[in-house]
Amino acid sequence: RRSTALDRIDSSLVALRRILRATEISGRDLARSAGLTAAQFRVLQVVGETGQTTAKAISTRMHVSQATVTALVDKLVLRGMVVREKSLSDRRQTNIMITDAGRKTVEDAPDPLQQLYVCRFQKLRDWEQAMLVAALERVATMLDAEDMDAAPLLDTGDIGRTAP
Repeated sequence: RRSTALDRIDSSLVALRRILRATEISGRDLARSAGLTAAQFRVLQVVGETGQTTAKAISTRMHVSQATVTALVDKLVLRGMVVREKSLSDRRQTNIMITDAGRKTVEDAPDPLQQLYVCRFQKLRDWEQAMLVAALERVATMLDAEDMDAAPLLDTGDIGRTAP
């Protein structure tokens, strides 16, 4: 029995390590090809869905603070992938608009690991999805990570960091 428990512990740690490595490798591939972190790329995707949006809408969609979104958008503005423009209907509001360079980056970037996960997760039966969510939440609790601020992104490290 003891070896079975140790085998399970090792197997669970190997599975966690594989998830971390896959996330790390995917992030490096994205940084190398698009020059963006996964968080920056996700902001670009969100803006690209409609062509324009607001920082508040991105913040709500990604479950991060507006300050984090502002920092991510600042980096995308510097790279010429989005622009900020005052709303014509409400001068207090600023719209974030994707540029042609931003659209091209989204089109040319490799499929992020997250999209693969989402696609495969959606194909699971409801009970399988619920079981997986429960297991992952339990793992987060076991690692004292249940209260950490985290966006729904498969990425490692600080969400506001700059791509290497």
